[in-house]
Amino acid sequence: MQKPIASETQGKGYLEVTTMIEELEKDLPEKPAPVVERKAPAGKEAILEILGKAADDPKFLARLAENPIKVLEEYHLTVEEKAALATGDLRRIEKWVGKLDERLSTWIWCRLQQEKW
Repeated sequence: MQKPIASETQGKGYLEVTTMIEELEKDLPEKPAPVVERKAPAGKEAILEILGKAADDPKFLARLAENPIKVLEEYHLTVEEKAALATGDLRRIEKWVGKLDERLSTWIWCRLQQEKW
């Protein structure tokens, strides 16, 4: 005969969940999966990630165009790096990361066409 997973204790108004917990624990893996912490990129790495994501992800590009300061808060950037990305300052960005190819310059040209200074 199988034990009930949860049964109400007479007159006490609560459920005995010990059996339920034991049943749920059977479905857990023997060893928990390791937690891998991912450090947020900073500096050159962050700038290149942002430019690449803006080139490949239209939703991210739209968010960046709508409110670059808010989007850039998600990254570890200096005030100068945030300002250069927010304004589309190609010279400063290329000074830090090197010459941008057509794909990586997508955000810069998008920002400059917005004429938001």
